[in-house]
Amino acid sequence: MMLRTMAVAALLAATTAAAAPAVTEADFVSKDFRFSDGKTLPQVKQHYRTLGTPIRNAKGEIINAVMVGHGTGGTGAQFLVPQFARLFEPGGTLDAAKYFIILPDAIGHGGSSKPSDGLKMAFPAYDYGDMVRAQGQLLDHLGVKQLRLLMGTSMGCMMGFQFGTDLPGRAAAIMPLACNVIELAGRNRMWRAMAIQAIKADPDWQGGNFTRPPLNGMRVGVALQAMASSAPVRMQADTPDRASSDALAERAMAAGLASSADANDRIYQLEASRNYNPAPHLARITVPVTWVNSADDFINPPGVGEPERHVRAMPQARYVLIPESTETRGHSTHTWSIFWEGELKALLARSQ
Repeated sequence: MMLRTMAVAALLAATTAAAAPAVTEADFVSKDFRFSDGKTLPQVKQHYRTLGTPIRNAKGEIINAVMVGHGTGGTGAQFLVPQFARLFEPGGTLDAAKYFIILPDAIGHGGSSKPSDGLKMAFPAYDYGDMVRAQGQLLDHLGVKQLRLLMGTSMGCMMGFQFGTDLPGRAAAIMPLACNVIELAGRNRMWRAMAIQAIKADPDWQGGNFTRPPLNGMRVGVALQAMASSAPVRMQADTPDRASSDALAERAMAAGLASSADANDRIYQLEASRNYNPAPHLARITVPVTWVNSADDFINPPGVGEPERHVRAMPQARYVLIPESTETRGHSTHTWSIFWEGELKALLARSQ
């Protein structure tokens, strides 16, 4: 165990020196996009980042595209952090010299169309199905008929299963990280519902027409998400007394508020999962899948969601549970590639 701990610690330290290859940013606009709630917008913008260059086969088809979906409230830029971007470096498992990496901002996030652009609470009530359909149009725009690999973390994990069931065959392999395939209920829905209710209960929210951010309501959501993303064993080791724990709580609240989305955007982001439930349709996913969860994930803990049963509905799927340790990162283990890179390599090998 000591040797394993030392090896993981060395790998964790090594990630701090990583640097991502050159990144290109662009926007794609879908025309007359109809949402699942029946509303239509004349234009829906999707911001995205790419690394690497497309490689085409004799038919002119791009064969090396990899798309990675981000989590709730995130953007494609979150994968440019060292602990994930090391995959894209020369010699990395997803070396940008070999793969064409696509990092989209999902609808409602980052530089893509969202309520804070002006419509506020009149923005269409998008869901994961809308977000996946828009990403399919983005791939059409980029000339990608089939992804070599689809990855996703947290919300991106759920969108990976949504993508696989809604657009079967458009990815040659899928690697969802940190989610379940059942309807969001119980604690996973409750923390989202409480965060939404707290914003709406803040007098400053004004039904979405606020002139100053409803910070008191947003603080509740920041606190809930900080706990939902926490890693209990690691945090106990890092903050073993009250003073260090209180200091971490203060830093987490400050950082969370500084990075928080517009309050209306946040409501929409949390509500987008409301009708997620790919479980009845998993048999549509016939390509190789490696589904990875973490034992210390507050949001998707072992014993919830029956992943060991649902994985059998997909003929070429494998389910992996990363054990809890002082090195794992709770729900955020999904972004630390050192914990699951071996599984990624194996998936690429068995999906050739």
